[in-house]
Amino acid sequence: MRTPEENRKLADMLFPEVKESPEDVFKKYPKRNVEGMVLRFAPSPTGFIHTGNIYTGFVSTKLAKQSGGISILRIEDTDKNREIENGVTQIVQALKGFGIEFDEGMEDEDNWKGEYGPYIQSKRIDIYHVFAKNLVSKGYAYPCFLTEEELEEIRHKQEELKERTGCYGKWAKYRDASTEEIEDLLNKGGKFVIRLYSTGDIEESFNMKDLVKGSVTLRENDMDAVLLKSDGYPTYHFAHPIDDTLMGITHITRTDEWFSSVSLHVELFEKLGFKQIPYAHLSPLMKLDNGKKRKLSKRKDPEFAVSFYLENGYPKKALLEYLLNIANSNFYDWRIQNPQKDIEEFELKIEKFNKAGALFDVIKLEDICKNYIATLAAQEVYEMSLEWAREYDEELAKLLEENKDYCIKIFNIERTGEKIRKDIAKFGDIRDQLVIFFDELLNNVDIEDIEDRVGKAKQKNILNEYLKVFNISDTQEIWFEKIRNLASELGFEKVGDVAMVLRVAITHRTRTPDLYQVMQVLGEQKVRERIQKYVDMMI
Repeated sequence: MRTPEENRKLADMLFPEVKESPEDVFKKYPKRNVEGMVLRFAPSPTGFIHTGNIYTGFVSTKLAKQSGGISILRIEDTDKNREIENGVTQIVQALKGFGIEFDEGMEDEDNWKGEYGPYIQSKRIDIYHVFAKNLVSKGYAYPCFLTEEELEEIRHKQEELKERTGCYGKWAKYRDASTEEIEDLLNKGGKFVIRLYSTGDIEESFNMKDLVKGSVTLRENDMDAVLLKSDGYPTYHFAHPIDDTLMGITHITRTDEWFSSVSLHVELFEKLGFKQIPYAHLSPLMKLDNGKKRKLSKRKDPEFAVSFYLENGYPKKALLEYLLNIANSNFYDWRIQNPQKDIEEFELKIEKFNKAGALFDVIKLEDICKNYIATLAAQEVYEMSLEWAREYDEELAKLLEENKDYCIKIFNIERTGEKIRKDIAKFGDIRDQLVIFFDELLNNVDIEDIEDRVGKAKQKNILNEYLKVFNISDTQEIWFEKIRNLASELGFEKVGDVAMVLRVAITHRTRTPDLYQVMQVLGEQKVRERIQKYVDMMI
């Protein structure tokens, strides 16, 4: 083991350019004067924005806002192999598209807002080196020159001996190397990483409270984890305690995948001399697969990608509403009691988060979407549909633009009264809703589809007789009374049989929105034309 003097010498040898101390850095990041929660969301610019990103980002901003606190978008871009061009901008735009905006943080690749930046790790390298040098000087970190081949060889030996794999204890070759040996390797151009000099004991345990999981007992960390990679960039393990502490984060909300690293992170907070920030590990989004729960998968589940919701036109606000329902189960009852309130009025609580894994169900999502779209005015449905179509369905966009007033009338069908229309789950469904109102979209009807109930001759008779009494000015009550009388005069026991023949003749479908309202939108001329054309088909 090196002496304190040797450790200080080693620190100067490894970081000759670092002149600042941790105290100097802290002076640039004064303590925040804020009563609420200060939370961060820290994605990587890899180009794939998934549902979990939206979930975690939304939770962070909502918790911060409702507490009168601050939300931060911090980018973790230290894995340069996976980074894509304009990845930061893509993240910012994707989150904004769902109404998720932060008080501080990155706005694009080079710009940010806030006084605690930079909010991207690649521009904070000097800061990490200050703290890395400090750890080395105290004997809490050291340079490791193990090559990939050597690490692989060690792993094979550990497996043969049925020991835990990793760099720890006797397997950590350079943890107690002399300064002379290290200096010689440096002079020869040896590549190295900076590792933690762990003083933990895997046989010992400690207790801590996770804000979601509750009280947990964990084994101490004894792994000499990499803090700085050979390119000088930090690992997440090393960067996040530093960034979270300097930026005044009050609660670390992150996904459950990091829970296995808590012991390491607790040791790092201790070695850095920082006050431990409480963790809240959000359970992963799950789905049922053959009756069993499993995590949503990028490879197996299209709904894992945010693009799935954008391309299909799921209302963004409805998706957020569903995510609230996943986060806190009491949201469902709150929504029933407060059908008109904005979701911002719902108080999200960390202690009510699901501990075992939140079940993500597209069918339930679509039910929420239907309920949400049912609350919109026809004008709003039109505008949202057009916005979506301009991006994903040019033909539909053209149809909407050229027939604005007509389409608004279509969307207004069954949008008021006791029975509100709830057959639109996403804007990708809009084309099907418009089909029956545009001849160029209308599919040919298969007359045989209803022949089992009403033969051709009877169908013709119904339609010919109806044309004699049809008046577009009739109220719905008068219209229905005429249908009822027609059924009686023609010997039908069920009024529905007559109505079905009319529905098929006019819309080419057996199921549609309210037929009277459909006919009112189509207009008298179009209704008569379609009925006559259907009659002619049966000749």
